[in-house]
Amino acid sequence: MFSPQFLEQVRAASDIVDVIGGALPLKRAGANFVTLCPFHKEKSPSFNVNPGKQIFHCFGCHKGGDVFTFVREYEGLNFSEAVVRLAERARIPVETDNSPGALQSRSLKDQLLKLHEAICVRWQQCLANEAGGQVARDYLEKRGVSPDAVKEFRIGAAPESWDDTVNWAKSKGFDFGLCEQAGLILKKEETGRHYDRFRGRLMFPICDEQGRVIAFSGRILQGDEKTAKYVNSPETLLFTKGRVLFALDKAKRAILDAGHAVICEGQLDTIACHAAGIRNVVAPQGTALTADHARMLKRYVEEVVLCFDGDKAGRNASIRSFEGLLGSGLAIRVASIPPPDDPDSWIRQHGAESFRAILGRAEGYFDFFLRHLCTENDITSDRGRLVVVRKMGTDLVKTANAVLLDTYAQKTSQRLGVSVDSVRTEFRKMRPLPSRSEPEPEPSARSGPAGGSGFEEPLPDESDAAPSVESEPLPPPPVTELWLLKYLLLSEDLTHFAAAHLDPSWVTHPTVRRIAAVHFSMGTDIPGLLAQFEGDDLARKLIAESAMEQRAIPEPEKQLADAILRLRNAAYDRRITSLTGQVSDPSLSHEERVAAMHEQQQLRAAKRGPIQPLSGE
Repeated sequence: MFSPQFLEQVRAASDIVDVIGGALPLKRAGANFVTLCPFHKEKSPSFNVNPGKQIFHCFGCHKGGDVFTFVREYEGLNFSEAVVRLAERARIPVETDNSPGALQSRSLKDQLLKLHEAICVRWQQCLANEAGGQVARDYLEKRGVSPDAVKEFRIGAAPESWDDTVNWAKSKGFDFGLCEQAGLILKKEETGRHYDRFRGRLMFPICDEQGRVIAFSGRILQGDEKTAKYVNSPETLLFTKGRVLFALDKAKRAILDAGHAVICEGQLDTIACHAAGIRNVVAPQGTALTADHARMLKRYVEEVVLCFDGDKAGRNASIRSFEGLLGSGLAIRVASIPPPDDPDSWIRQHGAESFRAILGRAEGYFDFFLRHLCTENDITSDRGRLVVVRKMGTDLVKTANAVLLDTYAQKTSQRLGVSVDSVRTEFRKMRPLPSRSEPEPEPSARSGPAGGSGFEEPLPDESDAAPSVESEPLPPPPVTELWLLKYLLLSEDLTHFAAAHLDPSWVTHPTVRRIAAVHFSMGTDIPGLLAQFEGDDLARKLIAESAMEQRAIPEPEKQLADAILRLRNAAYDRRITSLTGQVSDPSLSHEERVAAMHEQQQLRAAKRGPIQPLSGE
């Protein structure tokens, strides 16, 4: 979307100390600036900003990167949005795809944002001052929603009229076609006349993660039972309900601080929690939790607490949410409110501390699910026991976690009064666990005594790419390879020395191997190196952590040479072990066996010598 030249212009105009200092209180500490990390709780500052290298790194939670990374993580933006935010800050015109289609899409998005903001203000004014907002004001007072909460969440009221929004749009010069695309008005096909979608409703603005109004949810205040309790904006260029969480723009800082997110069912529950000082709370938009919701939350925390209504419908909502959260890797707990209460009514009757206690007692999802199944089924009957076992097993195998399977086989057997072996047998009848990806093949010592071409070869292929969401996360690099990165990023001279003496196959960790290869081809510009790994969080973390190394390294050239020597010898040992297996293979010909033994002798002899330039080996 952006040219390299434009990205470099924005980066150069966005001093990382100025940007971070505008959000956090930085204090000088030697060559760096420090502050308390905004991404995890801590009592003493471990968040460092290096003005020379234009990077940040937290030695507590290990987040790190350049100025784009900070804005993206701190404000909950994607990379493109972070670039635009910094470009606007530096008053640099944004250079993007200027094709007719892209320009039209951006223009429409801007118009929709302007329209949503304007109608939000209109409905706020109606609630605050107009006779048409009296029913809504009475309802909010009855529900105990404070004026401060009304203001913070920008709650409004749509008058009980078929053409209030139509007339308002006409008076403000908004095109009716745009209002239709926003879902604010509808067109009657028979007559061609327009009418309001939201009438006589309490209006809750739905915001994106940056706090911009992108849709609305309207709660009915008067009407018969056939009238929908809530009406939401349709999906638009701005709004996809499965990708938006109500109040995330207000909750994300609190979610980071708390270490988990609480998920309620609706807007009023969420607002009640925030007003009570429990601000790490969000809600889906009239839909079950989706995989996109889970990915959004995963950016902030590793755990969610489901806190839906205390009735059967609320318990079923918790169970439906499990599917959307399953693939995210998030830990899931369930907080159970005694029926018939919901979070809003419980807080009003029993107070915030009592509600916090309920959240603190939240149980693991499968403990909740087992208890729910045993309540809903007659476990004294064969049929009831079979239903419990089947449903527990069906959900447990989705986790692909052998520990959970065994743990809840035992718990299920105890609740049903049957043997654990019989439950395990039934669980095994469920669909098989997904197969794990094969372990990465061990790198070969390509530049042993026979020689190799070092880093003249192309970059590693897809097998060296960052792991996908579905695959196992990579383990951290070995200590020697971590230090290798620190030496490489220390000076240009060390980089040249390593490029001449280090064969890529000696580095076992694929991410370290990729970083080294890109670094040798680019030089020592840290922000530029980080830009090459946009989207690869592990690589960016390793680069930032290595570049931020503050300890004085005595004789760095000797230390680097020692590290390369250890990597070389370890690679030779792996090759010798592999050759030993070949020599003992009875299917090997005499000539192949002799060649393998000869290569072993060469490798053992090479191990006794110092490292040499690759071209001289």
